[in-house]
Amino acid sequence: MRLHVITLILLIQACGPLWALTPVPGQPDSPGILHGLRETARAATAKVQSVMEVVMGYVGAYYEDHVQPVTDSYSEWASGIQHSWREKMQHTFMPFMATNTTAA
Repeated sequence: MRLHVITLILLIQACGPLWALTPVPGQPDSPGILHGLRETARAATAKVQSVMEVVMGYVGAYYEDHVQPVTDSYSEWASGIQHSWREKMQHTFMPFMATNTTAA
């Protein structure tokens, strides 16, 4: 029995704010729970989008200033290594293809 009473008290405390948002029967223009939730969700969505725009601006600026110059030099280095490795393999394992380019 005590468990039921405690559960009922907790339920009343949890639902108290929701009952405050329900429209009064005599006032037809009173906003309901769903209207309040919709407005709250719209405001939260707008705030999140504005914060995301600011964050993406900072991330983009950081990438352009700090990450992109480093990755460009590494990609040039890697393509140079690949090119020299390809030439070395062609000269070592396929010398006839490397020297005989105009044979027809």
